[in-house]
Amino acid sequence: METSNWFDFPHDAEAFDFSPAQLKERWAELHAGDCEPFPDEQRVEQLGGTAGDPAEAAATLLDAWRAFHRGDFGEAVKLADSLGLIGHAVANKACGIYADYLEEDEAVKQAIYKAGIERAEKAIKAFPDDANAHYFHAFLLGRYSQCISVTKALAQGLGGKIRKSLDRALKLAPGHAEAHTAMGLYHAEIIDKVGKMVGAMTYGANADKAMQHFDRALELTPDAPIARLEYGNGVYMLFGDKRLEESNDAYRKAAKLVPRDAMERLDVEYARSSMEE
Repeated sequence: METSNWFDFPHDAEAFDFSPAQLKERWAELHAGDCEPFPDEQRVEQLGGTAGDPAEAAATLLDAWRAFHRGDFGEAVKLADSLGLIGHAVANKACGIYADYLEEDEAVKQAIYKAGIERAEKAIKAFPDDANAHYFHAFLLGRYSQCISVTKALAQGLGGKIRKSLDRALKLAPGHAEAHTAMGLYHAEIIDKVGKMVGAMTYGANADKAMQHFDRALELTPDAPIARLEYGNGVYMLFGDKRLEESNDAYRKAAKLVPRDAMERLDVEYARSSMEE
């Protein structure tokens, strides 16, 4: 994927420019949401290794994650893709966050999502027991669906693909907070677009299940801005003005959190700007 023309991270990233040792020390905290294993030689070998030196591959994979955390999303994708599919998780997370927050051209945004979806589909075939192969497939399909309209995406059968990938991700990693958030959104967006009855009968969407997943994500990652933001979005989609204050409160809480990396900085800034509107 060509990333040389991607926009730069628009904020000061000095605090997020972790050394390899710093990132290793903070890995569990930074990846509580996606449950991604630390990219060491053992992880490279677990994913099938590479044609080259496993130690070098692990160092490159770690550098890709370092680039992601400091907001150099294009570099993260470039480094990850140089390793082949073992870099799928960081490449797809970087693609998704970049397209979601920084890409302004709608056609380019959709092309990025499509490329990520294709990468994720290949990763699922290569690593069927890797939770994030399935999760990022669902994540990118969900973002793409929002681009083309959820109603249109449902008509194309994308809802079933998202549900299948999220079910698999959560079966493999029950504590995957970001997958819980995504599953909550799956239920909420369907109900919002087609109603409770059709949503339940056709897609198995359920408001109670949505809230259970949102609540679980917050239990697992109470300091993650995205868990607060999507909780707020979900509550409003499900209940509208009846619970508007609860939705707004979720945004206020997200806006007050201290970001721990570039992704969280974008989440927090989005929450802050939304509260000012």
